[in-house]
Amino acid sequence: MRLLFVSHSFPPKNRPLANVGGMQRVATELYTALQEHPKVQLAGMLLRTSWRWTHVRMVPFWIRAYFGIRSLALQNRVEVVLFSSMVTAALAVLLRPLLAPRGVRMAAIVHGRDVTLPAPFYQWFVPKVFAALDAVLPVSRATGEECLKRGLAPAKLHVVPNGVNLNRFASLDDKATMRPELVDILSPLPDDALLLCSVGRQVERKGFAWFVDKVMPHLPENVHYWLVGDGPEEENIRAAIDRHGLADRVQMLGRVSDDALAKLYRGADLFIMPNRPVPGDMEGFGVVMLEAGLGGLPAIAAKLEGILDVVTDGVNGHLLETGDAEGFAKTILRYHTDRAALAEASARAYQHTVETFGWPAVAARYVDVLASVKPTA
Repeated sequence: MRLLFVSHSFPPKNRPLANVGGMQRVATELYTALQEHPKVQLAGMLLRTSWRWTHVRMVPFWIRAYFGIRSLALQNRVEVVLFSSMVTAALAVLLRPLLAPRGVRMAAIVHGRDVTLPAPFYQWFVPKVFAALDAVLPVSRATGEECLKRGLAPAKLHVVPNGVNLNRFASLDDKATMRPELVDILSPLPDDALLLCSVGRQVERKGFAWFVDKVMPHLPENVHYWLVGDGPEEENIRAAIDRHGLADRVQMLGRVSDDALAKLYRGADLFIMPNRPVPGDMEGFGVVMLEAGLGGLPAIAAKLEGILDVVTDGVNGHLLETGDAEGFAKTILRYHTDRAALAEASARAYQHTVETFGWPAVAARYVDVLASVKPTA
């Protein structure tokens, strides 16, 4: 299969932290996995930029991508165009009159907010993009439902989950070994601490401020919570910390290096995903839960949106009703008092992640779907 991968989500070379997030990680790691697939001849049309400059560089990139795809199609050098999100898939509307007669198929990955963004013009345009595409590949069933609500033909819908790079972190070590290394690079921690962590952009739907405000005050003094990331909710999170006097137990670490993140995943005990429903800003999947699972962290997560496609209750974590502060606290306390059960849950989370979400298996699903897609009339 001669496949062209089009993405605006790549960080600059040698500056991986300049453009980080679930969608960015998926684009870069899927691209690498497709390069290694024996049935794919892969070409890339990639915008490498920091997230701060993406909006400035998008228009020139769209123009270059349009003429580049057009040239490849005229030379019969591409069979399938795969857009890494709805942002780049906007080009399909302009390209369809040229590509469809030549049998070149177009498909797009859909993550969540790139289809639910609550902007009137954008929502008017989304169905037109769906009509121009031959296949739409949402990363979760919840994202797929949002696509159908916006007029996507069911026959074009193919749900393929996100994956995780199994080689991104070193092999899973005993947490008793990893905890001292973690403390050395990030923050002091009591020897008997149960360490909770969350990773992600600090926006309202992530529920971090809610968790600090409603759950942390009801947990024992040796339960600590570390947050990696930044974003507009930072002030609200800090206000909740101050309101309950939690400065010694809740640490906001900001952005950290991949090495520090790896140590966090392998040295912490539980991953917290306390999402809240926010109109127009859904959790399309939650790649960080896969990374955490690779580090042996069970997820304590809200039973909401794309999270349902990541966490299998009782296997790699627990699903609780969003806003159920008592349920979150009780589930965490269960592991606080039974560290043997925590060790067993950690092993299950790791094994499930490796077997279900490794990129080689997920990339193979992409290839199978794209090979089966027929050009639509």
